[in-house]
Amino acid sequence: MKQTLTIVVPVYNEAETVDLFYAEVKRVMSPLSSRVQTRILFVDDGSEDETKAIISKMSEVNEDVGYLSFSRNFGKEAAMLAGLSEATGELVAVMDADLQDPPSLLPEMIRRIDDEGYDVVCTRRKTRNCEPLLRTFFTNCYYGLMSRISKTPIINGARDFRMMTRPVVEAVLSLGEYNRFSKGLFSWVGFKQSWIAYDNVPRSAGESKFSYKKLFYYAADSVLSFSTAPILGTAMLGLLFCLIAFVMIAVIIIKTVVFGDSTNGWPSLACIVLLVSGVQMMGIGIVGAYLSKVYMETKKRPLYIIKEKNVKTEQPQKNVQKNRVF
Repeated sequence: MKQTLTIVVPVYNEAETVDLFYAEVKRVMSPLSSRVQTRILFVDDGSEDETKAIISKMSEVNEDVGYLSFSRNFGKEAAMLAGLSEATGELVAVMDADLQDPPSLLPEMIRRIDDEGYDVVCTRRKTRNCEPLLRTFFTNCYYGLMSRISKTPIINGARDFRMMTRPVVEAVLSLGEYNRFSKGLFSWVGFKQSWIAYDNVPRSAGESKFSYKKLFYYAADSVLSFSTAPILGTAMLGLLFCLIAFVMIAVIIIKTVVFGDSTNGWPSLACIVLLVSGVQMMGIGIVGAYLSKVYMETKKRPLYIIKEKNVKTEQPQKNVQKNRVF
């Protein structure tokens, strides 16, 4: 009996790559067609180019292609959630359309799940060729920080590209939080995981949609979602400054009693006041960032709104909070 593989592909302004992606997936999966039925589900995240028109036409011509189209750009996290919610296969893979997630790894992923009993097969980049050195540096710093402050393991170089069995998909969908960091959620749900390391592959066409600003916000969201270390660190810093203040008070009293001079040192005092005030404002800002996450959770807004879709398979019942998605 054939098993079904649904490949969820979030796309945003990828008009140059979707045709190349589809052709490569068909080429790779063709030898397995006798035992694996492959379906591709594109999730158009409010693209402003011809991406939506291309995938719509592709779905009309090819029975193995479906698509969802958002009413606007909601972000990759929302696109992945929407795709997982609509995916119907016993196996579900998530990958990008730019071919930086090599489709050639799909057969090995299936083999590890079928023959070795893994529930999830994940991928990670072991090199970062073709990336700017500054971006590589900041990325390594980020993963080094997350490995120290988060109880949920975040593997250096981990990609969203992975293949999951149906129970894993259901577990991920059961997590109804608004602020989603999928790499952390995939790791948090557990199950038996296997990793495939590969050399970085350049984009097949087009340019990356992740600027340094977007990457910074992405990193900040992941820290706030999977660690309370910033709050604890700020509290410890506040305690340290309190101790320093007590020591300085004692020094000033002794100096005044011995030398009778309590007016010198205004410049250094002003610097200390500014420094302590800055630390206080930073602490308030960190607490505010966590509170903003709570605020967004309590609003219970949907993570995405689907404007149009063409999904040819009947959707099974899912364990998903109905007020989270449309």
